Parts: sequence; structure tokens; C-alpha cells
Amino acid sequence: MADDGVLLETARLTLRRFTVDDADRLVELDADPEVMRFLTGGEPTPAATVRGEVLPRLLARYDSHPGLGRWATLDRFTGEFLGWHALDPSEDGAEAELGYRLRRAAWGHGLATEGARALVRHAFDTVGVRRVWAQTMAVNDRSRAVMARAGLRYVRTFHLTFDDPIPGTEHGEVEYELARSDWPGVRQEWDAALRAR
Repeated sequence: MADDGVLLETARLTLRRFTVDDADRLVELDADPEVMRFLTGGEPTPAATVRGEVLPRLLARYDSHPGLGRWATLDRFTGEFLGWHALDPSEDGAEAELGYRLRRAAWGHGLATEGARALVRHAFDTVGVRRVWAQTMAVNDRSRAVMARAGLRYVRTFHLTFDDPIPGTEHGEVEYELARSDWPGVRQEWDAALRAR
């Protein structure tokens, strides 16, 4: 990884480490009710929680699991903050949970998929994890589509119990995954598609 904290770049995105200077950007991202709709029912993450809990946890993770963690997603050409992509590590770092959260203005342009695919490739080819997985609410069709386009396959629907469930909870959560053994086939498909352009 470069000294400037950049993990990787794609055609349109730069993914870099978060810093303490990103607190306001994270607060603003989580303040949009549409961004948080399938996470908290639209409730914002309190600024004090972002500054005192979320950001310190993200920063600590970079050293404990090199190559994994949550990465600020920027427009590669303007440097504008778009949100984040993540490979949140399991306790032993052998698996990673794929995640993404982008500002509403960045929706609908394939950016979530572009960053997710780059991280899936990074997870297997550089870090060497055994599995990448993701989960979301069953009713979150947009997120499920990103998971599928990022090479992950549907595994199961399951139900959790919440004290204060949000609309759609009754339909359950879904899990998607891509195992290391299946990655070469996915990589071959992606590379063939790139060559065909």
C-alpha cells in the first residue's frame, strides 16, 4: 500500500485508509435517511458515536489485519468523498465481510459494484482470504444486486430478532459468499469480459 494510504485504484475510484479528518464525512453519510434505510430504518448514526466509537475502531483495524478493513471511497479524478467500501476481517483475518455505503448522489452509476469487485480481487489475490461474504436485508434489492455482480452467490435467508425491527425485517436477512475455491472461475469470467471490450 502506498504511503498516502491508498489501497487501490479502479477506473473511477480511489480507495484509501480513513483518517481522523474523515469524521465529518462519515457523519454526513450516515445522516441521509435513504442511505440508512436498510440499516437503521433511516435513523442517523449520532456524531458522537462516529467520532468516539466507529472511527477509532476502523483506524485500529488497519494494523491488526493488513489489507483488510474499511476504505474511504473517492472519485479518482476529483477526490470527492463518495462513501466507503469494506473488507471487514473475521477475528482471525481468514475471512472478510464485503460492505459498501455510498452517498445517494453516487447511486446508479455502477460505483458500488466497481469498488466491490476490486476488493474481492484484492481479498483473494493479495490478502489470500478463504472466503468473502456479505449480508443484507432480503428486501434490499440494490445491495443484493451488487453482491451478485461482485461474484458472490446467494447462500441462505435467515431471521434475526430485533428489539425495534425496521420495515422489511419480517422477510429476513440474506447471506452471499464467494469461496477461494470458486474465485479462479469468477476471475476468469471478469478478465474475459474485460478483454472483450
